[in-house]
This record gives sequence, C-alpha cells and structure tokens, in this order.
Amino acid sequence: MTNGKAAASPATASAATAAPARKKKTKRSVPAGVVHVQATFNNTIITITDLNGEVISWATAGSKGFKGSRKSTPFAAQVAAEDAARRAMDSGMRTVSVLVTGPGSGRESAVRAIASAGLRVALIRDTTPIPHNGCRPTKRRRV
Repeated sequence: MTNGKAAASPATASAATAAPARKKKTKRSVPAGVVHVQATFNNTIITITDLNGEVISWATAGSKGFKGSRKSTPFAAQVAAEDAARRAMDSGMRTVSVLVTGPGSGRESAVRAIASAGLRVALIRDTTPIPHNGCRPTKRRRV
C-alpha cells in the first residue's frame, strides 16, 4: 500500500453497503378501531386506527386523484372513506367509532360511506374544537 490507506476487507465492505435488515410488516387482525374524519375546506382526510391509535389505513380526497376544488366535495370524501374502510376490513376490522373534526363538506358523506362499506358504526362524535371566544377572527371578506 503505497498511498497510505488500508484496503477494506471484503467482509466489512459488503456489510457496509447492504441495507439494514427491516422487520417484516405483519398483518394483524384488529376487530375494532377508530375512524378519524378530518374535513377541512380544501380536503378530507380519513385515518383508521386501532384502539391504541396505531394507523391501520388512511386515504385522502387528494390521494384518490381529485385535484383543486373537487377535493373538497362530498363525493371525493365518499371515495376516500370507501377506500380506507375497504383496506381496514382487509385487516379484520368490523366495528368502528367515528370521530369527525372540521367544518368541511365531506363530513356526513364520509360517515355514510364507512357504514355502507360494511363497517359497523358504533359511535359518531364531533370533536371539532370550538373556541370560548378566544382569538379575534380575521377581518370580514368583501367579495
């Protein structure tokens, strides 16, 4: 070795380039869970978790291919909710509680889509935060 650098042995070189071993994702059977519906003015996000809060499946109106103002429609929320519910049912989910947050237009259609997909809805709760006259609102819009 004339350049002063020691050559790496083949065993250490291959171990350094190999990716670290990843734990295989296992499908676990989850009979009950919680559906979080976040309906904003621009999009609807459906997240289905188990009772500990670990995400089983999720879908958004944007991830289903809707763009722009069509993301905020009730139909886009329905499509997203059906997809998330179908994937949750594949992992064994049967009964859900639904927590709805936000003022968007996709609130009711998402809950109806979850029920029609085959999940039994045990509870529907609105968790939208309501201020006790907290911050001063923004100035009135003039159109």
